[in-house]
Amino acid sequence: MSQSQSQSQSPAQLPDGAACARYSVVHETRYSYAQPVTLSQQYLHLTPRTFAWQRTESQSVTVTPAPDGGVERLDYFGNIGRHVEITAPHTALLVRAESVVTLFARPTLAQITGTAAWEGLREQMLNARDPLTQEGWRFLFASPHVQFSQALNDYAYRSFTPGRPLLEAALDLTRRIFEDFEFDAEATDISTPLEQVLKGRRGVCQDFAQLMIGCLRGIGLPARYMSGYILTHPPPGQPRMIGADASHAWVSVYCPELGWIDFDPTNRCLVQGEHVTLGWGRDFSDVTPMRGTVLGGGEQELQVNVTMTPLVQAA
Repeated sequence: MSQSQSQSQSPAQLPDGAACARYSVVHETRYSYAQPVTLSQQYLHLTPRTFAWQRTESQSVTVTPAPDGGVERLDYFGNIGRHVEITAPHTALLVRAESVVTLFARPTLAQITGTAAWEGLREQMLNARDPLTQEGWRFLFASPHVQFSQALNDYAYRSFTPGRPLLEAALDLTRRIFEDFEFDAEATDISTPLEQVLKGRRGVCQDFAQLMIGCLRGIGLPARYMSGYILTHPPPGQPRMIGADASHAWVSVYCPELGWIDFDPTNRCLVQGEHVTLGWGRDFSDVTPMRGTVLGGGEQELQVNVTMTPLVQAA
């Protein structure tokens, strides 16, 4: 048996501008347990947000076996979260989220050049009174997975030289992380501290996003952790494989002139039309797609598959 819950957005939340892409996203999480689980409580962040650059057209979450109930709410950061509880004994758990999302054109590389010097934003954050800048206060401080250090500051200052435009410096930091670090899924885990990532120069998208955030916040600039998906491209002539896309993480930097602008250090790019946003927070711990506790189960095996299919793509 299963339970499916759907979510739609209020027209007042819909973004403006020209649509640049439309995607179907299927995210499946499967747990297999060596022994029966008698109680499972899970908290899900699997509903894509609607905001300036994205609109969620439809979304559903199916949980098997069926939960006894579920509570949906907005978290502190405005992300849609869902708590479910399963009391029927089970040796497998499947959570399947299906979404259709439209993306809208974001500022381009040409449009982000020429912003004010980064030191101005640092000073502005000290005396901010407007609501948008005050929103940035949430993302100025250390958090469970983003701790400050002089080593991070020193790494940041190589991009944030005196008088350099804010977003030009942020893009340079994005590119340097891509060039200086190697993607290695075996090198780190969720508990690996940033100083170790910086020293080892290896990690995954979550590490690189949190590293960049630590650099930015450490020198007084607001930065938030972005959780979602990125479209991958099969080799030329090969079909798109089911489940071959990925959960992903990147960084959003606050700019007084343009608002929040997203950068992806894992892929050395300014985020445009191939990233779907689930939500944002201070770090990974605020927007984990699925986390919870189980009673029983013994050893467990986890399998996650993501399929992101273009429905409409601008030429």
